[in-house]
Amino acid sequence: MPDAKRKQKPEVSIIGAGRLGTTLALALAGKGYAIQSLVARRAQSARRAASLLDKDVQVLGAKQLQSLRGTDLVLITTPDDQIAEVAEELSAISAKGIALHTSGALSAETLAPLRKQGWHTGSIHPLVSVSDTTEGDAALGGAFWSVEGDKTALRVGKSIVRDLGGRSFSIRSEDKPLYHAAAVMASGNVVALFDVALEMLGQCGLPRNTARSILLPLIASTVHNLETKDPEQALTGTFARGDLETVKRHLAALKGNKEALELYRLLGKRSLKLTREHPQITQILKSV
Repeated sequence: MPDAKRKQKPEVSIIGAGRLGTTLALALAGKGYAIQSLVARRAQSARRAASLLDKDVQVLGAKQLQSLRGTDLVLITTPDDQIAEVAEELSAISAKGIALHTSGALSAETLAPLRKQGWHTGSIHPLVSVSDTTEGDAALGGAFWSVEGDKTALRVGKSIVRDLGGRSFSIRSEDKPLYHAAAVMASGNVVALFDVALEMLGQCGLPRNTARSILLPLIASTVHNLETKDPEQALTGTFARGDLETVKRHLAALKGNKEALELYRLLGKRSLKLTREHPQITQILKSV
């Protein structure tokens, strides 16, 4: 009996029923975790997330947080700016347990009010882009997660990651902002850059949907190259070849689009650092 009890999944309450919170609720429920409560800024949003679980779940709005049932584990999946406030409110609840937030940029120290009340605190952050809340563990499977906090929080966080089919790693707490900025560079900024490319093809007369269809296979081939090669070897195209005259044509074509021109110049300089060649092109980019 003690062994069976030790293997039992913890009961979970999730504060923040947005995309990540809802996805986590579905994924954890699918792995045998009992989702006890869902909290959102508006109770209606929490109710909508609870309807996807098809189970009896306590639904609360943010102003009802003091009514949260006692639970083994609280996951705080709110936007970063709200985490400290949630921790402060939770610290007034007598029940203690384990609290993990899902911010990539903040450390467990953000949950200090809970730690001072005897909670075990930490953070788990999935390095994955979640855009569809209905995918559940399919959206999280295979993802890498940054995990940090006290020993108990680390143990629980790593267990959750394993159950969801992910892999965990840890960095120094003070390095989390830099780590998260790197994640933004590789994900969110890539989306922004893609949008700029769509805009440029639109100026060529292509409909946005057509431009998207044209560019996606190119991105897929680049990702494939990065899966098997370092950036120095994966880089292809104009800067890798050192096509000086082509760069001049690009710069001339971009003169009417300051934002795209600046991005092209900055990223081109970085591409040239990878090649460690073509000083003439470097000089031209510096002079733009």
